[in-house]
Amino acid sequence: MKNLFVFFLSIQILNALPTSLTIEENQKVLKELPFDNQQDFEDAHRGFIAPLPNNGIIENANGQIIWNLKTYDFLENSSIPDSVNPSLWRQGRLLSKAGLFQVADRIYQVRGIDLSNMTIIEGKKGLIIIDPLVSIETARAALELYYQHRPKRLVKAVIYTHSHIDHFGGVRGVITQEEVQKGAVKIFAPQGFTQAALDESIMTGNAMARRASYMYGNLLKPGIDGQVTSGLGLTTSVGEISLILPTDFIVKTGEKKTIDGIRFVFISAPNSEAPAEMLFYLPDLKALCAAEDATHTMHNLYTLRGAKMRDAKAWAHYLNQTMEMFGEKAEVVFAQHHWPIWGKDRVVDFLEKQRDLYKYMHDQSLYLANQGYTMLEIGEMIKLPKELSQEWYNRGYYGTLNHNAKSVYCFYLGWFDGNPSTLHQLPPLETGQKMVEYMGGAEAILEKAQRDYDQGNYRWAAQVLNHLVFAEPSNQKAKDFLANILEQLGYQSENGPWRNFYLTGAQELRNGMQKNTLVPGVSPDIIKAMPTESLFDYLSIQLNGPRAADKQIAIYFELPDLKEKYLLQVKNGVLNYFTNRTIKADASIRMRRSDFDQIILGTLKVKEAEKTKKITVKGDRQILETFLSLFDTFDFWFKIVEPQEENSLHK
Repeated sequence: MKNLFVFFLSIQILNALPTSLTIEENQKVLKELPFDNQQDFEDAHRGFIAPLPNNGIIENANGQIIWNLKTYDFLENSSIPDSVNPSLWRQGRLLSKAGLFQVADRIYQVRGIDLSNMTIIEGKKGLIIIDPLVSIETARAALELYYQHRPKRLVKAVIYTHSHIDHFGGVRGVITQEEVQKGAVKIFAPQGFTQAALDESIMTGNAMARRASYMYGNLLKPGIDGQVTSGLGLTTSVGEISLILPTDFIVKTGEKKTIDGIRFVFISAPNSEAPAEMLFYLPDLKALCAAEDATHTMHNLYTLRGAKMRDAKAWAHYLNQTMEMFGEKAEVVFAQHHWPIWGKDRVVDFLEKQRDLYKYMHDQSLYLANQGYTMLEIGEMIKLPKELSQEWYNRGYYGTLNHNAKSVYCFYLGWFDGNPSTLHQLPPLETGQKMVEYMGGAEAILEKAQRDYDQGNYRWAAQVLNHLVFAEPSNQKAKDFLANILEQLGYQSENGPWRNFYLTGAQELRNGMQKNTLVPGVSPDIIKAMPTESLFDYLSIQLNGPRAADKQIAIYFELPDLKEKYLLQVKNGVLNYFTNRTIKADASIRMRRSDFDQIILGTLKVKEAEKTKKITVKGDRQILETFLSLFDTFDFWFKIVEPQEENSLHK
């Protein structure tokens, strides 16, 4: 089962060359930022032990390539291409420095083998693994690389610093479920981890995965006119995702644990970079793990793949708390992305300026909001002070000042800007049709857009042509022109996800969706880990409400292996479930939870399960058929840069 976030790459080559105006904009960046500061390159190489095996190419059991560092060899070129923002090019070169590194005594990292880092701490008797990457295959390869250069010791504990999939998905590559069940391995995670991980992976998984294919550039070929980096890492692996649930939870800041002889002090940081997140300090090693709250980029307060808004005020508070507790003690700070920073003074300076980055975005966005400025206006108005903007780790490689400021506005005030004219706007298709009518038709729009393109007004030209594409989705001339414009915006972008969104949109406008790539599915491990009630919640969002609106169905559902019984009821177009409600049911179903999981995953059909006696149905068999007919599956390949076809099922 493949990663929700990733897909195999297409080989489409983009057509547009950078214009003279794009080249000019990119050249300005060289004068605005301190490119002569090479400290990051020294830090990214410090402690290097060995490169990734097999030239950085990792395959799954079927021989399919799930990670290919070789595709980023183009970043070894020190000359900056005209089609890439020089600051983003610099970040890409730093991220391509991959292999096994020693961070400090007893602390090692494998970097450049996935979107995130895997950290290995040598305990008294065995190993403590921090954040085992996205995929089983990359995590296994990372551990094998460590074993090639260090003593082979058993893994005694795993720590998930937070609830994003790139920090737990590869766990079965380093430990087994049996080891956890026997108590040989413990898994530590922040309180709320399980629900947060399941909510993000399942409830909006299809929409988030489709948007993530844009965000990470997974449908683009890596190269100077394609995907360069995600800013947080090069990209994401495409291997098998797993999840083993935590055995121990960290509840509060200051909580202390001794894990395999190593002392840990934890900082609880919920609703910062993730709904469930924690940092930790190792007093014996004088090392601070910042998880994903302090990295070498401005992070996202809102991620473009889609997720819950993040609390900038809380984020800054946790970094301030971390600095007060450990800033003067730590001799190195490392994170689960990017490279470490060494030296007490540098650690404190880094934490202070990352703290102030998030606090500035929070405070100044609300300062402008309270003067009546709207979300779009604030995104354009806010500027970082030079003391913050000149630090490379505060540059917008993953988040941007523009969309983070908008996030702060939405976090407090929501999507409505208070202007009644924007309260009930037409959706994109109808808006496009009326815009084209008002602007005098397609040819008039194309002519005016060409003038703006020639003047470098790419943002406005894209905004206008988007209306034309939605009004006339068969107008290939308009789509090709819009693709050219989006490419210029991508070539200029300092932000990895922005570049990837622009260039992926351009590719799909020209060539349509590349449906020959692998489509992500729901991870079996995540389905198995979900409480039964969470599975019912997942089923609820697949219910076709209009089709179910006039139906009233009650079914008893029993899982004898878990000793669980539920009443499922469809009424008023919604699915509800009850554990202790007794009404007359139309039918009853009895099956093991493992078989229910297979039905959810689509690997077992109800009729087949009945034939093999994996499921027992009593009562009105036709009611069960009707019940099952009310649920839809989600099509991954929904359109983004063109209008959706009308969903005939949802009427």
